Amino acid sequence: MDRIRIVGGNALNGVIPISGAKNAALPLMIASLLTSDTLTLENVPHLADVELLLRILGNHGVDIAVNGRREKQSGSYARTIHFTCRTIVDTTAPYDLVSKMRASFWVIGPLLAREGRARVSLPGGCAIGTRPVDFFIEGLQALGAIIEIDSGYVDAKAPSGGLVGAHFTFPKVSVGATHVMMMAASLARGTTVLKNAACEPEVVDLAHCLNAMGAKISGMGTRTITIEGVTSLSGARHQVLPDRIETGTYAMAVAMTGGDVTLTGTRAELLASALAPLEAAGAEIIHLDDGIRVIGHGDAIRPVDIVTEPVPGFPTDLQAQFMALMTRSQGISHVTETIFENRFMHVQELARLGAKISLHGQTARIEGVRSLRGAPVMATDLRASVSLVIAGLAAEGETLVNRVYHLDRGFERLEEKLSLCGAVVERISG
Repeated sequence: MDRIRIVGGNALNGVIPISGAKNAALPLMIASLLTSDTLTLENVPHLADVELLLRILGNHGVDIAVNGRREKQSGSYARTIHFTCRTIVDTTAPYDLVSKMRASFWVIGPLLAREGRARVSLPGGCAIGTRPVDFFIEGLQALGAIIEIDSGYVDAKAPSGGLVGAHFTFPKVSVGATHVMMMAASLARGTTVLKNAACEPEVVDLAHCLNAMGAKISGMGTRTITIEGVTSLSGARHQVLPDRIETGTYAMAVAMTGGDVTLTGTRAELLASALAPLEAAGAEIIHLDDGIRVIGHGDAIRPVDIVTEPVPGFPTDLQAQFMALMTRSQGISHVTETIFENRFMHVQELARLGAKISLHGQTARIEGVRSLRGAPVMATDLRASVSLVIAGLAAEGETLVNRVYHLDRGFERLEEKLSLCGAVVERISG
């Protein structure tokens, strides 16, 4: 099993290109099931989750053509992928595939809308909380779907004549359920109004793509989204938006280690709620036309309290990284997690590096230390794993991060991008 070896202590200096957002690419790829025409997506990242979803979509009958070329100076891949689903050949998404990635469950919306039926395994993914599919089921039932759960599968059938538009209020903000409901309602008869919908940039990105395919969606980016159903959708060409989580992760790495790094191909407005606390912690953020420049002062990090919340709040996907940063702050900070009930598994691993963190319910109290020391650590989920990398970059000596397959799910060529900025980091296979 691969590990990542890090020798800490080097400031980061240089340029890091930001890849396309995994959290945007996955629902966009799934939207290809809604049309028999070709959907072309640009700026698709090369990640384990993307490769798995390509397999799942192929199982449903999607023909996939990948055009990509190595960008030698950028350390990433520029990929354009063409998705063509002339006919859906299978409306079942099996356990052996869906259990590996939660987002694959989202195929239930397009399958049900286009074919009138879907049998999808209950999902898997990172072990960061229960994340039930109740909202998905309740939403689709509001559109008229008849749903049963049998032997670990969700069996869904549309009524005669197809799904019907409806008013639905999400009991709790859910990005995944908002994705599914927008896709399903796009082909429903009549108008659907979604209340308490997610406002994340990835939701807005999907809505723009669906509109380019002929959907009629308005209100995206607000808590009320309106979808006027159409009889069919066409193909389109769409560019995946930059990854705001990758952007924030590298920005925090620079803030913690010191240095001066320009993050290109990204947009500051996508993560304003995370950049503000980063500036409060002492990092200098300079907005550029094609990204941001981050100047860090690793020995002068100020303590900052954050609370994770849906957009426009602080992103839960950056919570672990910010906590790593706070372990070196000059004082006491608090991180409160309100999205997932089990997203503090990185705490005990950060403690192995010398961090002083205590848990009090949903809040972690972090007492900054003068230095961290390298040690073997174990990645527990995608974002937790990269927080250990950030901490390792700032720690004295050698850190070995185990179970790095989590990293491959969400960070494209992480070792190479960091190495180009002066970090001593390498992957050890086997």
